[in-house]
Amino acid sequence: MPSVLIVDDLISIHEMLEAVIQPSGFSTVFATDGEKGLVRYKAEKFDLVLADIDMKPMDGITLLKQLKLYDPNCVVIIMTAYASTESAVQALKFGAFDYLQKPFRVDELIATLKRGLEFKEFQAQRMTAGLAPGVKSEDVAGRLIGTSAALKKLVQQVKKLATVRTPVLLIGENGTGKTLVAEILHGANGGDAPLVRIDCALSTETNLRAGLLGENGEGGTWVKQAKGGTLYLQHLQCLPLPVQQELVSVLRNTAHGFRLICTTSEDLEALTDEGKFHDELFYRVASLPAHLPPLRERKDDIPLLVKAYSARATNPRFEANLIEFTDDALATMAAYHWPGNLTELFQVVSKIAATTEARVVTSEQLPMRLRELKDWPKLADYLAGQQRQYIDLVLRACRGDTGLAARVLGTDIPKAD
Repeated sequence: MPSVLIVDDLISIHEMLEAVIQPSGFSTVFATDGEKGLVRYKAEKFDLVLADIDMKPMDGITLLKQLKLYDPNCVVIIMTAYASTESAVQALKFGAFDYLQKPFRVDELIATLKRGLEFKEFQAQRMTAGLAPGVKSEDVAGRLIGTSAALKKLVQQVKKLATVRTPVLLIGENGTGKTLVAEILHGANGGDAPLVRIDCALSTETNLRAGLLGENGEGGTWVKQAKGGTLYLQHLQCLPLPVQQELVSVLRNTAHGFRLICTTSEDLEALTDEGKFHDELFYRVASLPAHLPPLRERKDDIPLLVKAYSARATNPRFEANLIEFTDDALATMAAYHWPGNLTELFQVVSKIAATTEARVVTSEQLPMRLRELKDWPKLADYLAGQQRQYIDLVLRACRGDTGLAARVLGTDIPKAD
C-alpha cells in the first residue's frame, strides 16, 4: 500500500485527511511540524509527502528544501491557503511536485496523490531500466551528429531526459535542432504514441484556447489528442499571457497524461521576472531545461554535418554521398558565423550537393555570403593580427632592439599576447 507522510500542525487536519485518504488505498503517517516530518522521512521513507506551507518552527518551503537535499527523488505536495498561493508557486521552483489550495476538494486531493504516485513509480522504473524502451543510446548519438564537447554534453542530457516524462523545456536559437531533440524524446514513448505539434507563434489566441484549454479545465482538442503521447509546444514565449494562466489549470488536471515538451528561443526566466511570462507556468515547464548550442559554438562538427547533409541530397549526375567538400571549402564554412544554425547549413549543403556538376566542391561554389570577409572573424581582430606581424617583422629587422624598433615605428611597442 503506498504511504503518505502528512505534515501539518493542526490535529484536526490530520483527522480529516486520514478519513479521506485511507479509503482511497493509501496509508497515512503524521507529523506536527517540519522538523519532525524531516526526521520521520529519514527514518522510514515514504512514497509521498503532503505538507502544509505555514508551519513553525520549520515551514513547508524549508521542509521541501531539506527533503530534496536528502532525497532528490522525494515527491512533495504542498498545501496552501489562498493568501499564500504565491509562496506555493515558489515551491514549484524548489522542486515541489504540485500544490493544493485550501479548501480543496476530496477528488482533487486524491487525483493529485495518484499523479504523484505515478510519477514516483516512473522514477523508480527509470532508475533500474536506464533508457526508456522506445529509444536506444545509439539512436540518440546517431541523430545528433557531431563530436564537439558541446554536442557530447547535449547527447548525454538527451539520454537522461529520455528516461522521464517530466516536462522538458528546450532552449536555443532558431535552427539549432530543437524539433529533432523533441522527436527523439517523443520516441521514448515507444509504439504509435501521438505527437501533437503546435507552433504558438503561428496560432491565433482563439485556436490556442480551443486546442489547449477547452472547457472545465480538462483541456482542448490538442490536449486530448496528445493523451498517451507528446504535446509539443513550439515558441512558448509567444503564448498569450491569458492563455498561459489558464493553461496552468489544464496542466494540473491532465499532468502525466502526456509528455509535455516546450521550446523557446528567448530567456523565459528573464521574461518571468519582468512579468511578461506566467511564473507558475514557467516553473512547471522549466524543471528540466536543455540548452541547445548554436552552430558557431560547435564548428568542429561542421565536416561531419556537411557529409551527412550532402548524403541526403539527390543529384542526377552521381551519388550524392560521393560528393566531397575540399578542406578550403570546409575552412570557409567553419569561419562563417551561421546565424541560421543547422537549418542554414542544411539548406546550403543540400542545394550545392543537388546541383553541383563536379563531385568535388570547392570554396568558390559556396554562396557569396560565406566567402565575404565581413562574415569571417571580426575585422578588428584581423587587423590586430596584421599589426602584430608587422611589429614582429620590424623587431627582427632591428635584431630585437626594441628602442630602435620603436623609433622606426614611431610608437611604443605593445607586448605580445
